[in-house]
Amino acid sequence: MQVVRSAQELKNAKKNLSGTVGFVPTMGALHDGHISLIKRARQENDIVIVSIFVNPTQFLEGEDLDKYPRRDEADKKICELAGVDILFMPTIDSMYNQDELKISAPKVRGYILEGAKRPGHFDGVLQVVLKLLNITTPTRAYFGKKDAQQLALITQMAKDYFLDTEIVPCEIVRDSDGLALSSRNVYLSEDERKRALSLSRSLKLASDMVAKGELNCKKIKGQMRQELLKNVDKLDYVAIVNREFKEIDKVEIGNSIILAAAFVGTTRLIDNIWL
Repeated sequence: MQVVRSAQELKNAKKNLSGTVGFVPTMGALHDGHISLIKRARQENDIVIVSIFVNPTQFLEGEDLDKYPRRDEADKKICELAGVDILFMPTIDSMYNQDELKISAPKVRGYILEGAKRPGHFDGVLQVVLKLLNITTPTRAYFGKKDAQQLALITQMAKDYFLDTEIVPCEIVRDSDGLALSSRNVYLSEDERKRALSLSRSLKLASDMVAKGELNCKKIKGQMRQELLKNVDKLDYVAIVNREFKEIDKVEIGNSIILAAAFVGTTRLIDNIWL
């Protein structure tokens, strides 16, 4: 495995390799969710590139940029064992300059749900993903469904900007107790982790209601809120949207996403199910 620190180093490393390229962008602190993306990229491509970059432009003022978990040496070993060919670990200075072009999230889909709670967040996400896709020029890029809105916007960006990369959605990976894997889970105390399970429980409750024939979104969201408010410290939102991220009144089987975001202690967690 080659570890490279700049776009030019990565391009030089790619010259000695040939075939299809699978790319997995991460912010490090790798867990089984990331490993599942890497394994799929390994199965479907000749070359696998992983990036580790804690991107400053997607963090808002007061968010956890400075304390975001960083485990570079452990992450290198994980990537090596997973069969990664190139690990790209750029510096901030190599990715950004003082006065550069900006990319903006769409005015509607980029400013609802996550975008409403974190205005400008998706500008930073799309900015760095576009840079990374241009640097790595992958055949396929792999993103988890847990960040559903991010996945939808990146897919739109690839289409709108005619990028020659297939955006591959990958299933959410959960711990044995049902908690969706996230690098931020390390922030949770034992008690907070137990209370955080209310996110997955609320989504299971919603899924069970749909399975029994309840499609009314207002009723489903009401039951979810009851479950969450008993456990979380602050509920950001419960939402049911179609795959275009438009709010719907009735669940559309095969075209719906049910989402929840909440604080447990000081840790903000998100989760969702696709129906």
